Amino acid sequence: MNSALQCCVQGHSFPAPQKRKEKLTLGEQKLKADGMGGGSTLKEVCWQAQWRTGLCCRSQPGRALLEAACRVAAGAGESRSVMDSAEDNFKNVVSDNTNGSTSKDDSDDMDSECIDSEEIGFISRKKNKEGGSTSDHDEEDETNDNAEAAVMQMLKEKEDREKDVEDPDYDNVYNILTTEEVTQQESQTAGKDFRFLQDEWDSQSPEIRKHLEFLKILKLHVWSSLSRARYVSLLKDFVESEFFVIDGDSLILMLLNEEVQYLNLFYLIECFLQDFTQKGAKYIVVFFKDAEQMYFPYPHFLFLRTALIEHLKHNTRTTVHTEFSNCLSPAWEIFLKKSYPYFIIVSDIGLTCPQTNYLTIFIAHSLSKKITIVLASGQEYDTLRVYGYHLQSIRKHRLFFQKYEKDLQCLCEAIVRYKEPSLCLYGHLRLSLKSVQEEVCQTIPLLKQLWPEGSDIRRVVCVLACAVGLKIYSDMLKNAHASRGTKTEKSERQQLCAHFVLKQLSDKNDWKLDLTYLPDLSDDSLLINLAHYYEIEYSEGLEFQKELGKEMEDQYRSLWDAVTKLTVKYGFGDAFPIRTTSQLFLDQEQTSFRVYEDKIPAIGLFPVKSDLVKEYAGDILKDLPVLDDNDPAVSSLTKYKEFDEHRHWHSGRPLTEEYERVHCNADAKSKDPYERKQIQKLQTFYRFYGSTLQEGTSKFIVCQKDAAGSANNPVKKKKMQKSKAEIIAEENNKRLKIKEEMKEQEQWKTLQMSTEKEIKENLTVGINKLEKFLKILKSKSVKFSVELSGLSACLEAWKEHCKEQATKSKDLSKAVQLMRRIHILLEKYQDLLEKPHLQKLTQCLRLLGFENLACSLSGQVREKSDGENTSRYAIEVGPVRFQLQYMDYYLLREERNDPDPRVENFIPDTWQRELLDAVDNNESAVIVAPTSSGKTYASYYCMEKVLKTSDDGVVVYVAPTKALVNQVVGTIYSRFTKKLPDGLVVCGVFTRDYRNDVMNSQILVTVPQCLEILMLSPRCQKWVKRIQYVIFDEVHCLGSEIGAEVWEHLLVTIRCPFLALSATISNPEHLTEWLQSVKRYWQRAENTIEESPTSSEKNSTRKLKVKSKVKEPKKSYRVRLVLYGERYNDLEKYVCSSTGGDFLIEHYHPCAALTVNHIENYGIPADLSLSPRESVQLYDTMVEVWNEWPRAQELDPEEFVSFKNKVVIKKTDVRKYEQELKKELSKWIELGQRQKVYELLDHFKPQPVDCSDQEKWMQFACFVEKLHEMDKLPAIIFIFGLDSVERAANNIFIHLMEKRKNEQDPKAKREIEDIKDKLRKVNKSLMKCKPNDTKKLKPSKMESIIQLLTMKKELQKRLEKLSVIPSACTYADPKAVDEDTLRKIFYRLRFERKGYLQEMLARRGIGYHHGSMAIKQRQAVEMLFRLGYIKVVTATSTLALGINMPCKSVVFADDSVFLDALNYRQMSGRAGRRGHDMIGNVFFYDIPLPKVERLIKSNVPQLKGQFPLTITLILRLMLLSAKADDKADASAKALSVLKHSLMTFKNERHAEILKIYFMFSLQFLIKESYLDQEGNPMGFAGLVTHLHYHEPSNFVLVSFLVKGLFHKLCQPIKKDSNDFSDDVLEKLVLILANLFGQKYLPACSMTLKHKFYQSKVFLEDLPEDFAEAVNEYNAKVEENFAHFLLTTAKLADTEQEYRLPLSKTDFTSKKWHGSELASYLMDNTKRVSAISPFACLSGMVDDDLFYAENVNKAVLHSLGINVKNCPLLYLKKYDNQGRRMPLNAYALDFYKHGSLTALTTDNWLNEGEAYYLLKDFSLIIKSIGVSLSELCDDPNDNVLLAFQKLGENYHKKLAAV
Repeated sequence: MNSALQCCVQGHSFPAPQKRKEKLTLGEQKLKADGMGGGSTLKEVCWQAQWRTGLCCRSQPGRALLEAACRVAAGAGESRSVMDSAEDNFKNVVSDNTNGSTSKDDSDDMDSECIDSEEIGFISRKKNKEGGSTSDHDEEDETNDNAEAAVMQMLKEKEDREKDVEDPDYDNVYNILTTEEVTQQESQTAGKDFRFLQDEWDSQSPEIRKHLEFLKILKLHVWSSLSRARYVSLLKDFVESEFFVIDGDSLILMLLNEEVQYLNLFYLIECFLQDFTQKGAKYIVVFFKDAEQMYFPYPHFLFLRTALIEHLKHNTRTTVHTEFSNCLSPAWEIFLKKSYPYFIIVSDIGLTCPQTNYLTIFIAHSLSKKITIVLASGQEYDTLRVYGYHLQSIRKHRLFFQKYEKDLQCLCEAIVRYKEPSLCLYGHLRLSLKSVQEEVCQTIPLLKQLWPEGSDIRRVVCVLACAVGLKIYSDMLKNAHASRGTKTEKSERQQLCAHFVLKQLSDKNDWKLDLTYLPDLSDDSLLINLAHYYEIEYSEGLEFQKELGKEMEDQYRSLWDAVTKLTVKYGFGDAFPIRTTSQLFLDQEQTSFRVYEDKIPAIGLFPVKSDLVKEYAGDILKDLPVLDDNDPAVSSLTKYKEFDEHRHWHSGRPLTEEYERVHCNADAKSKDPYERKQIQKLQTFYRFYGSTLQEGTSKFIVCQKDAAGSANNPVKKKKMQKSKAEIIAEENNKRLKIKEEMKEQEQWKTLQMSTEKEIKENLTVGINKLEKFLKILKSKSVKFSVELSGLSACLEAWKEHCKEQATKSKDLSKAVQLMRRIHILLEKYQDLLEKPHLQKLTQCLRLLGFENLACSLSGQVREKSDGENTSRYAIEVGPVRFQLQYMDYYLLREERNDPDPRVENFIPDTWQRELLDAVDNNESAVIVAPTSSGKTYASYYCMEKVLKTSDDGVVVYVAPTKALVNQVVGTIYSRFTKKLPDGLVVCGVFTRDYRNDVMNSQILVTVPQCLEILMLSPRCQKWVKRIQYVIFDEVHCLGSEIGAEVWEHLLVTIRCPFLALSATISNPEHLTEWLQSVKRYWQRAENTIEESPTSSEKNSTRKLKVKSKVKEPKKSYRVRLVLYGERYNDLEKYVCSSTGGDFLIEHYHPCAALTVNHIENYGIPADLSLSPRESVQLYDTMVEVWNEWPRAQELDPEEFVSFKNKVVIKKTDVRKYEQELKKELSKWIELGQRQKVYELLDHFKPQPVDCSDQEKWMQFACFVEKLHEMDKLPAIIFIFGLDSVERAANNIFIHLMEKRKNEQDPKAKREIEDIKDKLRKVNKSLMKCKPNDTKKLKPSKMESIIQLLTMKKELQKRLEKLSVIPSACTYADPKAVDEDTLRKIFYRLRFERKGYLQEMLARRGIGYHHGSMAIKQRQAVEMLFRLGYIKVVTATSTLALGINMPCKSVVFADDSVFLDALNYRQMSGRAGRRGHDMIGNVFFYDIPLPKVERLIKSNVPQLKGQFPLTITLILRLMLLSAKADDKADASAKALSVLKHSLMTFKNERHAEILKIYFMFSLQFLIKESYLDQEGNPMGFAGLVTHLHYHEPSNFVLVSFLVKGLFHKLCQPIKKDSNDFSDDVLEKLVLILANLFGQKYLPACSMTLKHKFYQSKVFLEDLPEDFAEAVNEYNAKVEENFAHFLLTTAKLADTEQEYRLPLSKTDFTSKKWHGSELASYLMDNTKRVSAISPFACLSGMVDDDLFYAENVNKAVLHSLGINVKNCPLLYLKKYDNQGRRMPLNAYALDFYKHGSLTALTTDNWLNEGEAYYLLKDFSLIIKSIGVSLSELCDDPNDNVLLAFQKLGENYHKKLAAV
């Protein structure tokens, strides 16, 4: 039994309602009052009254007829619906909150982390002045005497101020708000129908007054926090294990609106949830019990809520929790603590004031529990992401809760306090809901007896609700004669009865019912149609009397009979004839069908005569309505021509290249001496910077003309006879090697005795010295001798230790070093081992008690034991367990011993050789390998190859951030040196901020956006053809939220081979397959291009020109996939918490992160690896948990097949063992041992101690001290708030300062003061004696001066000695960097903000690193950390992405929504870098345990394609194909972008949708005169494409220009003057801010009126004429997009459209045969070809698609299109509740007051974020100004002058910050 959906789409549905300018007649009001509207709004009821279908379409027409009959029988004379009040009240809330306040592309280095804006600034924002002249050394000494103490004092004062900010006195702060405003809001917002609570609150009792006063404080607290919420991607890189909570009531409130119909609302809710599910999200929905009471005044919503809960529970896989009473209940707190959700989605506004207050408490409580809040309002989504307003919990929220916990508890109790609600019926009569509930309980058993076998839930609810409703109404009538005429408020009994029916059925759960169609329990429109038919048409005569049909009659009769049996004593009569009452539901006749006044304009596409269009979309053109050439609509465009003639502009003039506009630091081509000097300085710095990245000298590259050929033909080279010179060179090399070997032997002889002695005395120090010496040796034989000596020394040390210990337990770490030497000798020097050596090794093994290993080894040399008693030296652990458990990370990796001639400094692994082979064969490769595994070596090998091949070839290195760009440039300068012709350089740089040597370098390092500019520029194609390789670093950014499409464009437009590197891709096979399809396309395309006659001619000419320079390498179109999953170093995880004055640091076994369900559903994650020690722990626990485990013996480490009798166990052997244990663990679940697995996993879970947030940060510096004691430094500490990063570093600094102060000897202090005093006196004396002419001085005076200078020198030396920082009070390593290098690094900071503070911190071995720092400051920290001087760095995620900063430990000290699976892997990958540490350490410092579990077991996200096309991109592609010199090549590039979207790969439907989108985008561009009919760019196409980052603002800007609005505005103060008034320039900023500075604030930010100090905060609307132009643009875009949707509708999956998206409940229509009424009520006039069938139920028709606000509600779901694909510029944006979301006026406010601090205090921005937003805005003004100057011939044009003036002003203000 199904619904009306099928007929809706086929055009046989309800006539759509008229939506505008309708007034309610008396009859319509009466209809609403009589209850026929159900839960719909009054207006909707009237519209639905015109609908006359539904009966024939819905699956339960008999049920609907019965409901209508019951309502008729119940009488038509009841009072106005409470629902009206609910809706009015909701409108009031929305209106109040919308009008409540009437007062006043980020940089790629900006962090994507939470910025705790409320913890602003740690250091004074005044510019440092320490960079002044320091020529006088005496003054400098005197100035710096108390520098550290002054800095420390400043930091403490700042910390005190921050504490005041964090713990505000709300009683005082509240004075900012006027009480009148808040009170007014309360009274307006409060629901007048909510009497059972509001009456109590109206009383003047002290308790209520106290609640109201606290409520004001609470609202201010939450408002001030929510106003700072940041608009971010909620599912950054979501994976299956992370989960969040959705508040169920907020979900309903978010999607509830006036027009939505019951089933349609279920559809919208399921769409919302399904969108999360499709994106890989894991969530639960929570409905609190106490929240139910707030719906009793609104029975329709109450019934809906109850049905939704049951539907989600029974028909979907969604986890629904209903057991929690409210958000302050202990059970809820326990749940939060155990599960720790990623965030909670909650609404900040309810239907009523009490519900809003309850939600406010919910928000405050969640924040206090360290849970992130995401607002339900303002959410948007696209193909890959969901965006919303996110608020991170900070310390302020915890302090507030601590202070007001009791008040919150009391307020919550007052709001949810239960009072049995009753409903007004007539006059004084009230109906108790308890009596309704009792009646339902009595009736259900009766129906159960009638239908024991069960039934469809719709039939059951219908019959029970009607029966109970009729009973109650009849009983009420008996007692209501006296007050019959007095109408008060009306109860919707049917909805209440249905609610109690559902509740009772759910609670009992003992009756077999089909709950599939819970979403289809109510259909108010169907009731209206029936009432209309029977009351109006049926009574007019036989011609209107239609047969129901036998099937429908039987169903109706069956239902009515059931009702009458349940109400026997009341006698309601038979089913037929259907009766009406004397008082009609509909007082006047309604029109049956909607009258369509305006027809949808016909779609007519302009013909486009373009080869590109024909080749890409030719196959769909036959199905599109293309206009004829002679059609009147097809005419030439003239408006730009008219504008040009009138204004002396040349709109079609080519603009300068975009890359040329970027600031150029210096260029090698320049002849200017100053610029040449600048480039030399820059190169010198890069070499210095690079020296910290890589050891060794730069390699000099010699260009080999035949390098390309020789690389591919190594065999031929071997066959060639060696020349005499080569033979001599080889002999010389041999002699040098022998000489070097002898020298190394002499060195070892000198050190041997002392080293062996040191090993015996202090094993750790001695071994470190030995290994340090081994690193500098080159001769294998010498290394062998050293290792043998080391073995002997370790053996003696072990023996000595055993003798000392006697019967005591032995220190096995000494045995580990002995076994290490054995491993190394057997594995690395096997070819040098002789019989005596093997005998010695055997003896060592026997001494250790490893007899089986000794036998295994001695068998090779056939020797027996010498019989020595070895028991006293034996280890009481088996050899395998010893190696796994104690040697652990010392076990050898599987490494090759055969050198590769292509690699000099190390022996590459097999997978690395595969990469080198790919480069040698000019193949492309996708490389997925862990961080620190050495994958980037192939990149530099590739560069070297191209540098050797020619002077023309280019390698492009694409890095995701500027920080990584600088690092790569530094590495290139330190690696390569090459002599090039004048004007050419090895390396160039191109970012959005600066560039140098872009076109004249052989290696260009850039960011994706900048390379895209070059690739799509028509005039750069000659350079593009020189590219021989492109290297994409961190290619997983292809799936990032910003700029993902740019990575796609680059990968599909490059013709050369590429290397794509990443550590975190979970579907590399899919990526490689897609890229291989692109390469196959280019193989075909290049064959076509070469066959082209024009191209052949050009190519032959080009080949002749460059034949002498470059030999073309052989082309390859293969894309290799190189996978390597083994980290060189294992990571050990620890969870840490503060316990009083100490720290609890527990080892975290990776299996502790698993759950039985996770293993069952997803398996054990592939990258959840165990160290050898952890594998043994897992085995031991498995044996302990299951004593009878069948495979216990087989998997015993000593018995495992890969270990048995093996002397050298390698990491690869351990991996096999680990995999076997994991398989066995999964098998336990299959064998039914779930409880055993649960016990095992629980055994590993640590038990950290909870500590307060305050204690955590107070003890943070002590925690770093603890790491220092544990020898776990250097460490990077990741914190996700900019201010917290600096604060943490400062706290560590203060801790060290105080420690030194406390430990310093008082005598030394006094001596220092004495010396300083003497120095001051000496300096004073010298100042007095200072002569103008030394020749005139007397000898005695001269002698006196000399004595003073000598004294000063001695005093300074003594002071320096006494002032040396003790090693215990600093983390800096003074031996790591010499003082001269330090000065060089600190000299670069002299003019930077906080530069002096940074130097002070660095001197103590501390640094901080975040995106808002200047690049010089970040580089200083990076260099000093790499050099080993700085040991502790606090950082945001800027250090996560590829930055080379090796460390021993990584600490996660702060939780955030941005700490996800991808960031965790990137950040933790910094620990334990290859060649630095044997193992990496990851510490979780007070991170909630559930979060730790999810991070460890999460898989990295899969790469998926984003919607790839924009109108501006299409214009850029058309411009490329039309204007490029090589049109065949340019067209091939454009086609590749269009055809090879990752989204459309293996998805034909999406590919066809994109083609249609492309065609409609072309129509817009042609209509707006950006393209002509041949597809050639015209008009302002150049200006629009230059601003391609800012679609759609670029199009709107041009429309302002063309309409003359800027010329009208930009009038100078006087005629012929170049000066403009402040008013004009401010208005210009206002316009540009509305276009290019859009940063929306949450709607709740306008809830309360607030007096801001300097800023207006909320951006004003555009001037009226500009707003009209925007509306005109939007109308054109909406029309074009609507036609696109209408055209693509045919591609929808019809079967899928009739199913609810999450539950998959099918609502395909059922034919009702023989029913005349069904046929009669069909509406064939309704246009619903492109509307979702579910949306049709709420009156949506095709016409509604022409309004953007309807698109997401109405569009066909299976198309995957939403309004984000429509380039609209919203003048006013509204959230889901209809509240306006204001724009942040930061750009205009800054222009007015010039204060960055004001933007942080008033505009809710972080200082760093604000600076980069302003910088970007300033660049836009400059870019527009440059473009206008190139388009305009008149240098005195007012618009041009105004933009130039504004650009200068804005730049000056920003520079002054």
